[in-house]
Amino acid sequence: MISKEEIKSYFQGLQDEICTALAQADGKASFTEDLWERPEGGGGRSRVIQDGNVIEKGGVMFSAVWGGLHEKMLASMGLTEKVDFFATGVSIVIHPQSPRVPIIHMNVRYFEMANGTCWFGGGIDLTPHYVVEEDARWFHQQLKDVCDNHDVTYYPKFKQWADDYFFNTHRNETRGVGGIFFDYQKPDENRSKDDIFAFVKGVGEAFAPIYTYFMNKNATIPFSEQEKDFQYLRRGRYVEFNLVHDRGTKFGLETNGRTESILMSMPPMAKWIYNYQTEANSEEEKTLALLRKGVDWV
Repeated sequence: MISKEEIKSYFQGLQDEICTALAQADGKASFTEDLWERPEGGGGRSRVIQDGNVIEKGGVMFSAVWGGLHEKMLASMGLTEKVDFFATGVSIVIHPQSPRVPIIHMNVRYFEMANGTCWFGGGIDLTPHYVVEEDARWFHQQLKDVCDNHDVTYYPKFKQWADDYFFNTHRNETRGVGGIFFDYQKPDENRSKDDIFAFVKGVGEAFAPIYTYFMNKNATIPFSEQEKDFQYLRRGRYVEFNLVHDRGTKFGLETNGRTESILMSMPPMAKWIYNYQTEANSEEEKTLALLRKGVDWV
C-alpha cells in the first residue's frame, strides 16, 4: 500500500513536470520558487510564473504539512479530541494574457489523520473568458477519458460535483464550463488506496497536455480592447467565487494559512462594472448564457 511519503514525493515530481511543460509552452517566462516552512510542521514550494508570452500570472504550488488539527478543522469533522494530521498536494491556477485562452485550475491532494482515516481529493475545471463550445467539448472529453480509464461512473458523478461546487450562487452562474471535482475519496471494500491514488495521478498528469493544448491553439488569436475588457470582468467573477464561496480559500485564511500561497489564485488585474449588461446576440451574451449547470459537453 502506498505511503504518505511516496505520495508526497510523487506530488513534488508532478509539480516539476508541470512547471517544465508550462514554461516551455510559454516560451518567455520562467518560474520563480519560494520555499517556505510552516512553524507547526512541514512547508512547501510555491512556484510562480509572470509576464510571459501566454501566461500573465500563474502558480504551481506544492505543500506537505503536518501537526495537530486546527480547532475549525476538528469542528468541521465532528471531532472533539485533538488528533495529528498529514496533508500534501499540488494546486494550480493559470491566468493567461489573452482573453481567448481560458483560465484553468487544478488541485490534487491527500489527507491522513493519525487515527488511520485518509482520503484523496482534487479535480480540474476550466474558466474561459469566452466560451467556445468546441473547446469545452474537447476539454470534457479529455477528463472523461481519464475517468473512464479507472471507473465509468466517475465522470458523470464528478462532473456534476464540479457543476455544483464551482457555482456563484449570488450570480446564479457557474464559474466556467466546469470539469470534474471530487473529495473525501476513501479506501473501502471496492477501492484500495492504491486504486484511488492511480486515478488521482491520472488527473494530475492530464493537466499539462490539456493546458498546453489551449496555449498553443488559442494564444495567437487576435483580440480587441472590448474583448480584453470582458476578460477583466470575467476575472472579477473568478475572484468573487474564490473569496466568497471557495472552501479552501476561506478555510486557509481562517486558520492562519500562508496568505501568499492561498491568494495565488487571484488574477493580476480584474474589473467590476456596475450593472454590466451584454449587447444582444453578442459573444459576451452567448458566453454568459452557457454559464449554467447541467450542460452535456460530451
